[in-house]
Amino acid sequence: MTPSPDAHQALMRRFIRRTIFYLLFLGVVLFGSAGTLRWPGAWIYLWLTAAMSFGGGYWLARHDPGLLEERLGSLIQRGQKGWDKLFMVPMLAIWLGWLVLMGLDAGRYHWSSVPLYAQALGFVLLCLASYLVWLTLRANSFAAPVIKIQKERGHKVVSTGPYAYVRHPMYAGVLLFILGAPLLLGSWWGLLAGALIIVLIGVRAVLEERMLTAELEGYAEYAERVRYRLVPRVW
Repeated sequence: MTPSPDAHQALMRRFIRRTIFYLLFLGVVLFGSAGTLRWPGAWIYLWLTAAMSFGGGYWLARHDPGLLEERLGSLIQRGQKGWDKLFMVPMLAIWLGWLVLMGLDAGRYHWSSVPLYAQALGFVLLCLASYLVWLTLRANSFAAPVIKIQKERGHKVVSTGPYAYVRHPMYAGVLLFILGAPLLLGSWWGLLAGALIIVLIGVRAVLEERMLTAELEGYAEYAERVRYRLVPRVW
């Protein structure tokens, strides 16, 4: 359903405020832990994040405002599975610690020495991650950040686009992001610590599938057709 002009403007104001706050927070964490603004990889990372965030948000506002509204919701919501609410707290703490670690490594203490070609590879991986996330959002109007059945929005199984190849393309995009960000920022320690986040994403994918199989009509049949969760021919 297309929102009224007033509702659309309110949605856009909320999106812009949220995005600006996130970018400022990200900058404070990265540069604060690094102890310097002289960190080219972090500036490139912030500009890329800003471009993808604003570009994706404006695209959603035009093509799927309902999904934008859903993605602007709290990370703790009504109808969200209880185990996912508990999952969010340590996940956010680990994500924050991961950013701080990369700032300490690449910016303050220089524990790592990442060659320029590896940083360039990180940039490419982040671009691929953003593209895969956009393909996922384009295909799936129910790609909420929390795990719940969106009955009020007519939640149904999606099997087109990247969902024809893996069952969790959003998580696959996050996997590329976890690999690309430390490389671009210049932190081998960040790449190593990212393994923990990848494991947690895998655990969440399995738990989410159990819920979808039990509560979303047609998901069990879809899972039989599409065998892989994140990486084709791997897992």
